[in-house]
Amino acid sequence: MCISTHYRYCAMFNAHSIMDGYTNTCERRLEGILRGMVNVSSVPITLKMRIGTSEKKLSGISLAGTMKNTGISLITVHGRTRQQRYTKLADWDYISQCREAAQPLPLFGNGDILSFADYNNNLKYADGCMIGRGALIKPWIFKEIKDQQHMDISSSERMDILRRFCTYGLEHWGSDALGVEKTRSYLLEWLSFLYRYIPVGVLEVLPQRINQRPPYYHGRDDVETLMCSPNCRDWIRLTEQLLGKVPDGFNFVPKHQANAYA
Repeated sequence: MCISTHYRYCAMFNAHSIMDGYTNTCERRLEGILRGMVNVSSVPITLKMRIGTSEKKLSGISLAGTMKNTGISLITVHGRTRQQRYTKLADWDYISQCREAAQPLPLFGNGDILSFADYNNNLKYADGCMIGRGALIKPWIFKEIKDQQHMDISSSERMDILRRFCTYGLEHWGSDALGVEKTRSYLLEWLSFLYRYIPVGVLEVLPQRINQRPPYYHGRDDVETLMCSPNCRDWIRLTEQLLGKVPDGFNFVPKHQANAYA
């Protein structure tokens, strides 16, 4: 699976720093950083990286072949370039080539997993899978993978998940006005992912694809319809059901660009 307590520290590498004329210098710098972390750490060190800065500057295979000798325990490759962000599908064929270059070090792949079927299919390209957006859109994806079945989660069950999230937020940041609004801000960021989930019971074809833009649809009840709305104002309405009315003049714009469709 994608989550392991054995890999506690992960060195994040910004492939954008690898530019023409500086590739070898940057690789040596990263290699030195990883070796130093391995030498002083009592827990395994892992590396997560993209496949390159752009389609014309792919560096993943070269990096995987070099960094496997630094003493790290695992490499994870996100199958996209920095330039494309989430506007194209992850390149699992390239991830597979990175895996070959990294042997015998285990290499995990990352990108576009939203169902147990996606997970099963992508295991042929890597030694394991890391799940990012798929877990934000559908937090129960790990249970689906474990049970090897699609789960039809009702709107009431999804509200229970949001309610528990709010409880954790208020316990952490406090239940005063500041804590409530801090919890709301994080909840809204999460809702900007969650609305993309299409309930199994209304899908025409299984499974849902993470980069497939769905047509507008009505849910099986009013809450489910509200949850599928791409409108920020509707996300705010959901938070008001859990955290009370927003302050006058409140506005919300998602900070990330991870909600793009291919």
